[in-house]
Amino acid sequence: MTRFLVRLAALNALLAFFPGFSAFAATHVSIPPIPAPIRSDYFTVTINGHRSPVVHAASSYYLLNFDLDGPATVSVRAPDPHFWDRGVEIQPMRYGIRPRRNGAVIAFRIPGPVKLSVARPGDHFADSQMLFLLGSPPDRSGITAATPGIRYYGPGVHHEAIDAHSGDRIYLAPGAVLFGSLNFWQVQNVHVSGRGLIIYNGPQNPDDDTGWMHKRDWHCIVMDQASGIEIDGITCIVRSRTWQIQMTDSRHIGFYNVNVIGGHPRNANQDGMDFIGTSDATVRDCFIRASDDDFAIMGNWDGYTPEAMLAPGEPVTNITIEDSVLSTSISNTVRAGWPQKTFESAHVVLRNLDVIHGGFGACDVPFSFFEMWTDPEGIETHTDYRISNIRLEEYYSLMQIRQPNSRVRGIVFSNITAMDGPPMVPSVLSGGVSGVALDGVRTLGNLTASNSAVPLEVGSGAAQPTYEAGPIDASFDYAPGLIRPHTPVTFHVTTPVAGWQYQWLFGDGTTAAGVVVRHAFSDAEGTLLDGSGRFRVLLRAFQAAQSDVWASRSVVVAPETMPASTPESTAQGLSATNSGEGTVREGWLRVPSDGGYTITLLTSRVATLQIDDLPPAQSPPLRMQVCGSPGDAVQPTQLSAALRAGLHRIRIALSTGIENAATGAHGEPVLYWQGPQTPLAPIPASALFHSSVR
Repeated sequence: MTRFLVRLAALNALLAFFPGFSAFAATHVSIPPIPAPIRSDYFTVTINGHRSPVVHAASSYYLLNFDLDGPATVSVRAPDPHFWDRGVEIQPMRYGIRPRRNGAVIAFRIPGPVKLSVARPGDHFADSQMLFLLGSPPDRSGITAATPGIRYYGPGVHHEAIDAHSGDRIYLAPGAVLFGSLNFWQVQNVHVSGRGLIIYNGPQNPDDDTGWMHKRDWHCIVMDQASGIEIDGITCIVRSRTWQIQMTDSRHIGFYNVNVIGGHPRNANQDGMDFIGTSDATVRDCFIRASDDDFAIMGNWDGYTPEAMLAPGEPVTNITIEDSVLSTSISNTVRAGWPQKTFESAHVVLRNLDVIHGGFGACDVPFSFFEMWTDPEGIETHTDYRISNIRLEEYYSLMQIRQPNSRVRGIVFSNITAMDGPPMVPSVLSGGVSGVALDGVRTLGNLTASNSAVPLEVGSGAAQPTYEAGPIDASFDYAPGLIRPHTPVTFHVTTPVAGWQYQWLFGDGTTAAGVVVRHAFSDAEGTLLDGSGRFRVLLRAFQAAQSDVWASRSVVVAPETMPASTPESTAQGLSATNSGEGTVREGWLRVPSDGGYTITLLTSRVATLQIDDLPPAQSPPLRMQVCGSPGDAVQPTQLSAALRAGLHRIRIALSTGIENAATGAHGEPVLYWQGPQTPLAPIPASALFHSSVR
């Protein structure tokens, strides 16, 4: 009790640095002990007064598992006082969390046992330092070492593989860490539960892809012709270059509240879950962080030889993935098929997913949230995919469905929302594809009603998709003009619908409810505490027995606006100057009304974007594409500024090189803008000018 009171006093002292936070209420918190071999003080986490080091998971990833039965105050101490200087990003966005920051410490509230990613802005690749906070409801199983009929693994370190037997009940207690793997080899009716960790670090070649091999002890979890398998609550960590969970020719599989974390310096060949000839499977309330596809669906996989590729595979049917948080450093969120493969898939449901990090770049074709790719020789049939209630945060494209010799029928996307920013490259439908429907899909700020609004390219015999508006339009707007700190601004739902309720998350940690609301931002730091002034404002529309509908906009807060310019004479378009170091495009941008704007440049080159005399925005470090794809990944360079209506100088400096798929028809980088009465959209040519005076 004395130790608890000391921790309570320490937490209350910490919260004094963060106005608006108060001492925690009576909530049950349980944090498992962390054995020395995996314990790290790189981050220190405190949850309602319970202080803990973290687990060093894989690569530069860290995690903390905890059980919680109500709201809590969380603080995270980083390794040095300047760690958070360039900002903090806590995802998924839909929780509306913006922490308070005091040197090395950030603090925030959570509503209950959520699964979060905490990192600095832009840190979502394999070399990033990331913290995953993985909450679960309390384990009320009551299982102990004395419970009969249980294979019990108690707290502490275990060095062994678990070979499940039919009928097994296996329990990994909180604090149990097993260095090995979990094998389900031709067994039935096995239940694995608990809060323990399995850490796999195998003998795979780090410079080559041998992780696909199907054998015991080659993955964190592997199944072969298994059935009736249920896994609840455990965490699977993979440090070597291998697929994390591989299921081959198995049936009736369930993953519930399972965390899967993979990271490797080579940043490749670490699929989250592979359904290989496997059917009747459910994934629910899980957290997946992969260094390849989060989910892959294939009929078989016996290697890369032509014979292995062309061998027919087993059908994959009745797969449900729901209520989960998905993240990858490279590749796709969901991939079905592969070039040269022969198999069928059907009846796949993806619903209520937060896609917080998507792969950037390409492996012959660009990465996407959803990919079906059999080009050039695959002969596959895919039918009845239902994809709904998806929130895309950092994503490369919505879909890449390329099927020259195959049949794809009935792929329905409904209630899909890009929560922030445009896709990096266009989506594609190509080949034997029909019956693709987009119902209530929002990728550029508004509901999509045409291919250009996705954007989507359709060709090579693919049928045009259909578009529907969905149950409601959750678009919103706000009063034009400069938004200063502490100055109320009015937000309103554009087309309110009777019977629906509306919740606002302003990106500053506060919320409101109603069709029309007034809100004052307390500072100009922005949602990410990066000094940009850009706040991610979210609107959630909800109704009983209906799925939530989301919309988002960037709102810029600043103390003053930049005045417009009056050049002597202008002509359409930006001027271009080439040199041995690259290209400079410059001129004038016509801003339609006073207020804050966010300008986004999409390019695969080193870039600098500048508006007027404001500090320029620098592009992120280049990211090489994989599988021999030439060039680098397209990435966003973003600048936010408060501007008066009229002309403003714009300058874009690009290094030498060739743009890849993100470029326009003439090899130009792509520019987007967003501001008051200006939803997210490509900047039209009519808004760009250059000086005609020489």
